[in-house]
Amino acid sequence: MDWKNEWKKVIGKKLVIDTSTPYIYLGTLDSCDDWFITLSDVDVHDHKEGSSTKEQYINDAVKTSVKTNRKKVNIRKDQIVSFSLLEDVIVY
Repeated sequence: MDWKNEWKKVIGKKLVIDTSTPYIYLGTLDSCDDWFITLSDVDVHDHKEGSSTKEQYINDAVKTSVKTNRKKVNIRKDQIVSFSLLEDVIVY
């Protein structure tokens, strides 16, 4: 699979980025290169700083709204475990 093209398909869309770190990112994909993706209007959340799981936090953010706490964030691609469109999150 050509991952570079997969990233390009979602430029300008709101994403949920799950990483191999305690951090999750909810924001709009601005750009991608070989090593990084750049998000704007980002909610950066360290799930170790709260009592909820990553999944619970994402569900709550979709229900109530994403709370932006960064204008821009660069994320190393090798730390990304998965990504999805925010609109594809099924709230329970």
